[in-house]
Amino acid sequence: QVQLVESGGGLVQPGGSLRLSCAASGVIFGINYMAWYRQAPGKQRELVAGITNTGQTNYADSLKGRFAISRDNAKDTMYLQMNSLKPEDTAVYYCNAVRFSMGFWGQGTQVTVSS
Repeated sequence: QVQLVESGGGLVQPGGSLRLSCAASGVIFGINYMAWYRQAPGKQRELVAGITNTGQTNYADSLKGRFAISRDNAKDTMYLQMNSLKPEDTAVYYCNAVRFSMGFWGQGTQVTVSS
């Protein structure tokens, strides 16, 4: 099993920045893709960004340029740098990992963008 723990969420003013972290533990050998998803109240969960174990990244088109995903394999940790945050970025952000076609989820971290 893979355990994922997100951290770094909180309340931030519009235009501010946050950095989310996702620490993986357990049986992490074979994880070949990790991603951030988010779910706003009343909306479906959506992909924010993903990264392979070789560093290839993909982003939701609407978030390119403001968000940046990265991964530190030595620390088994993935990050999401979020800049120029907007109220519509308010959501619970979830970490996802894929290991041999099986998906694992973290418990989520709340991000609230409000003045």
